[in-house]
Amino acid sequence: MHVFYTPDIQVKSELPEDEAQHCIRVLRLKQGDEIFLTDGKGCFYKAEIGTISGKRCLVTIKETIHQVSPWGCHLHIAMAPTKNMDRTEWFAEKATEIGFDELTFLNCRFSERKVIKTERIEKILISAVKQSLKATLPILNEMIDFNKFMNKDFKGQKFIAHCYEGEKPLLKDVLHKGEDALVLIGPEGDFSPEEVEKAIAKGFTPVSLGKSRLRTETAALVACHTLNLSNQ
Repeated sequence: MHVFYTPDIQVKSELPEDEAQHCIRVLRLKQGDEIFLTDGKGCFYKAEIGTISGKRCLVTIKETIHQVSPWGCHLHIAMAPTKNMDRTEWFAEKATEIGFDELTFLNCRFSERKVIKTERIEKILISAVKQSLKATLPILNEMIDFNKFMNKDFKGQKFIAHCYEGEKPLLKDVLHKGEDALVLIGPEGDFSPEEVEKAIAKGFTPVSLGKSRLRTETAALVACHTLNLSNQ
């Protein structure tokens, strides 16, 4: 099944230029061929290729298919990006395949990467949405300072995963199925003690992701998978 990302398909019956080029030049699809589209907003579209002209590929919508989220709530991961961007990109791809709703990058005290360009991450999210046959593209937020993030209002459950000693319940044991959930994942050097204290003061529950010491991107993926499975 060939799936193309067409965010404006409801107002413009043609593929975006990059998707059109992939359709025409790479896959060599022709007029009359059937394809599937997703707007990234919860819908698939069964379509037929119409006119092909230069870099343009017009389509005719045959059927609209609404995809209901299997987890039924809003799942949000806020993480400090890794120094090596390949690892952050790996997380973005795999988390999208598993399924979640929103990704925020945090600039923490011990962050090794203070700046991140989200354009490439967005392309990875789009590719993973198509590959995993999902109709909803996760929301991608620009990097934000940890303290500013703490001043935002969040609906639902709030958790912070950190490695400091002390009794912490497993994330899977304190999640409430069907409720929106946000999990904070720190950098390789962990959150600072002050950041943990501030999060707790803002209503975040400290949690453990298991007995193993995990890299940032692995911890974020474990949190994503736990949220997803607990809400299936």
